[in-house]
Amino acid sequence: MKLTLRITPILLAFGAMALAAGTQAETLKIGIPQPMTGPNTQYGDQIQAGALTAIDAMNEAGGIKGMQIEALLIDDGCEPKQAVPAANRVVNSGAQFAVAHACSGTTVPAVNVYEQEGIVAITPGATSPLVTDTIKPHYFFRTIGRDDQQGPFAGRYIIEQLKPQKVAILHDKQTYGSGVATQVQKTLEQGGINIAMFEGINVGDSDYSAVISKLKALGPDLVYFGGYHPELGLLLRQAREQGLAVQFMGPEGVANKDLAAIAGPAIDRLLTTLPADFTKREGNEAVLEQFKKYNRSPDGAFTMTAYAAMQILADAINAVGTDPAKVADYMHENSFDTVIGKVDYDAKGDLKQFEFAVFQWDADGNMTQIQP
Repeated sequence: MKLTLRITPILLAFGAMALAAGTQAETLKIGIPQPMTGPNTQYGDQIQAGALTAIDAMNEAGGIKGMQIEALLIDDGCEPKQAVPAANRVVNSGAQFAVAHACSGTTVPAVNVYEQEGIVAITPGATSPLVTDTIKPHYFFRTIGRDDQQGPFAGRYIIEQLKPQKVAILHDKQTYGSGVATQVQKTLEQGGINIAMFEGINVGDSDYSAVISKLKALGPDLVYFGGYHPELGLLLRQAREQGLAVQFMGPEGVANKDLAAIAGPAIDRLLTTLPADFTKREGNEAVLEQFKKYNRSPDGAFTMTAYAAMQILADAINAVGTDPAKVADYMHENSFDTVIGKVDYDAKGDLKQFEFAVFQWDADGNMTQIQP
């Protein structure tokens, strides 16, 4: 008999399901809090695609330790104010495990809930060091690198490949954007690059003429922006309209499909750092067939990292059972073979290594990996 995934609305997630034979079916609940509304829903779509494809495949193969997996989709809006309520909904659902949150600003406050409640959670998208540096969690993990890995990677690329004489750095004053911008700044300064400007802009503004005028006066060879796509899209478009022809670069948070709609042709030549294209990784062919089978796209920065999060949870639970404390201990002590490569964790639940890459956009909004 073919077994399929049941996605249960959070308010209906309580209780047990009776089997036809009259016995009680034991399910393993996995909380999946991520943005389902707001401007960053693309990241939530990617996390759902990865996590749900892994869950579908696992359920067809018999589940985890004989239990069918029940996915609990929860909206956090990529909004810090929704972080704790979303995490509490995971707790109240009875789930002891989660593929949790895309955005750093949401993840930082949510980590405390998972840690206090002893819920093993893995973020496939939050890159800010503050996620794990603030409380040094035991139950919280990542399947993505940190900004102090991504920022230096971007900085080294700028130094070695772009070789600018003068750089301007902008950020959105938020946890993620300012954090990765600061890491790029440090790396460039260590490499002897002249940082002519390091300045924050306001999220939600519609007119960035003032900052663009400053950029024109400074004449940088490169503008690095730390933040998300709505602000960068406007910066790119308005810079083009005001005659500023300069190379822009940003982190994975700007790589949203809606960026091209906002920026228009000004997106041409934009550089972004992203997780490497793991769909091209040797050995992932069977996984790509699963995405085809369940009619989901494997593309996106957080799709394969979300799939990897489910692989790790499944391996750990199969090894030691469903006690979250034992699962967390096992994850800290062991390595995992996943769609993103070998995963090893340090004491804080951060990856010891992660593969970032540089992508270039064309005028039509298509990205191509160019480095490494």
